[in-house]
Amino acid sequence: MSVISQPLIVVRDVEAASRWYCQLLGATSGHGGPEYERVMVGDEFILQLHAWDVHDHQHLGDPALPVGNGVVLWFKVADFDGTVTRARALGATVLEEVHENPGANHVEIWLRDPDGYVVVLASTPP
Repeated sequence: MSVISQPLIVVRDVEAASRWYCQLLGATSGHGGPEYERVMVGDEFILQLHAWDVHDHQHLGDPALPVGNGVVLWFKVADFDGTVTRARALGATVLEEVHENPGANHVEIWLRDPDGYVVVLASTPP
């Protein structure tokens, strides 16, 4: 059995969030537009972005509440150093600098995206 996670987050500006995640992760736009986006790596979409104010999806959340409470978007990246360089070029808010996580046998950095979601970039284990 195979399971692939394809998280969906709700953002203020889908197109701006798409540019940010595509640049950060070396990804591409798989859908495009102001209401919905699929962030792609190769043929797989790894993240969905959805606007708050379209399609009356009552289960997407309440825009009056803080976003992402209790949720961390965690990305294992093959080019960790290059991804960190891109995060810095984007001016991403760093919550925790690059550090070793011995329990996971990798290095990681914790960021905040422009909408306030926590994003972790983790290296692949050696």
